[in-house]
Amino acid sequence: MLPLAWKLLALVALGLAALASILPVLPSVPFLLLAAVAAGRGWPWLERKLAGHPQLGPLVTDWRERGALPRTVKLAAAGSLVVSGAIVWLSPAHPWVAIAVDGGLACFGAWLWTRPSS
Repeated sequence: MLPLAWKLLALVALGLAALASILPVLPSVPFLLLAAVAAGRGWPWLERKLAGHPQLGPLVTDWRERGALPRTVKLAAAGSLVVSGAIVWLSPAHPWVAIAVDGGLACFGAWLWTRPSS
């Protein structure tokens, strides 16, 4: 992938993480980690800024070095996944769409809990 594409992905993911920080049903951590990974491949300056941030830096560093997430982050993400899944079921979406979305959320939640805790 071209460095410009990695920069664009990092910016989009960082924007989604910022948006998710104010929306209760959208978990911000996956977007933040995606931004850090993309920045590491195409925008080292942004990766250093994220890793050096007082609140976000330890999260980014633990993820980069060990693939680890704090248990509180896992719990918050799991809660967001449950709320998001419920919203999908309450929406006018077709039942198969709701099943597919909730299946994807469940797979992501299962993957999330298999990561080491920091």
